[in-house]
Amino acid sequence: MAIREEDLESFSQRGRYIITVVGCGRMGLPTACLLAEAGFRVICFDINPQIIDWINNGVSPFSEPGLDKLLKKNLKEGRLTATTDPKIALSRSDVVIITVNVLMDEKGRPDYSNLERACKDIGLNLRPGTLVIVESTVGPGVTESLIKETLELSSGLKAGENFSLAFSPIRAAIGRVLHDIANYPRVLAAIDKQSLAAARAILKTVIKGEIIEVSNIMTAEVVKLFENIYRDVNLALANELAKFCEKAGIDYIEVQSAANTQPYCHLLKPGIVGGHITKDPYILLNEAESLGVKLQITALARRVNDETVRRVFELVRDSFKSAGKTLKRAKIAVLGVSYKPNVKEARGSSVIKLVKLLQDRNIRVNVFDPYYSFEEMKDMGLPAERNLTKTLEDSDCVIMAIGHDKFKRLSLRKIGMLMRKPPIIVDLSHVFDPARVEREGFIYRGLGRGVWTK
Repeated sequence: MAIREEDLESFSQRGRYIITVVGCGRMGLPTACLLAEAGFRVICFDINPQIIDWINNGVSPFSEPGLDKLLKKNLKEGRLTATTDPKIALSRSDVVIITVNVLMDEKGRPDYSNLERACKDIGLNLRPGTLVIVESTVGPGVTESLIKETLELSSGLKAGENFSLAFSPIRAAIGRVLHDIANYPRVLAAIDKQSLAAARAILKTVIKGEIIEVSNIMTAEVVKLFENIYRDVNLALANELAKFCEKAGIDYIEVQSAANTQPYCHLLKPGIVGGHITKDPYILLNEAESLGVKLQITALARRVNDETVRRVFELVRDSFKSAGKTLKRAKIAVLGVSYKPNVKEARGSSVIKLVKLLQDRNIRVNVFDPYYSFEEMKDMGLPAERNLTKTLEDSDCVIMAIGHDKFKRLSLRKIGMLMRKPPIIVDLSHVFDPARVEREGFIYRGLGRGVWTK
């Protein structure tokens, strides 16, 4: 079946097509809701029954602005349903969109087993003429090897002859996924012109940004990886230069502000790096290794950013020395566990590594994040108190790990009253002005803030 743009111009025209979204996670469910909002009949398919129950009850399994409202609306209007049954989900579909998350094993190698299992389910229920669009982030060549071959073997159909196949990775940040999917430019490639035209027609119904067609699928696969590696490398540069500033007695933030007035300089702020940025470089490094290519800068950037967690401990140790305190029997409050500010997502968070590092040194740690309940923190295995006051009470040091806006409104005076004297703040997110912190009687340390380490 050749899907054309003129077939999808109106809301009622789109209602004739069934789209199944496979993998209803952080990117899959928003994608499904946007397609349903555009008028398609959408089926959410996931092997996790709890996720499917939440969706069918109109509750998003995770926090994402605007998603609950969109989900409830399209469930009520009958354009969206969810199931764990692959036959129900896939046997009637005109379009299948794959948004399965690729995991990493303990050695930092991509684990495609979930994706392969999903492709087998799709293949066993694939109708001739179906358009399959892969939106998961994968290594170069995976779409046309693992995914294509699994679909063909399990279906008995051939890509490009009996079904269409395209690749278009999602570009979106947690906390603004609906906006980003709809507005960011989208990269697209396919195995043939018909697949390309059909995928473009579907994507244009929800994407306002430009659709950028590239020459082949492998190019599209590495575009997504290169984007995140570029950011990882630049964060590593910021972290390395910040380390120099700490030793040299220079304020990196002041340097950054001045240097970035030069139009071709775009220094980032230093910090502990988490989220998908920590995963995507390893996907490419794994493929490079199989080709006998050494990606030295990519690998080095990962090491530099991973080592930043250990550098935080050095800042803590130095601050205790300045305060005349010992780390033995110390109590440290860590504020923020999400992988970035103002979102509820701890997957890939380097803060969890930091907490473990402190605990391994027999330091008492309490963690607080306004986006998580006490029970949720305990379920993650984190040492938590029921509220911020309890977390700060009798602590020697506060590590401002993640710069949630809610933390920026905290009163330094009230924080200091709860802590042991002299109180210490180690600011990893540049939440507080160092001079103001010291005026309030704190010992201050921060990534790259060398002026305050003497």
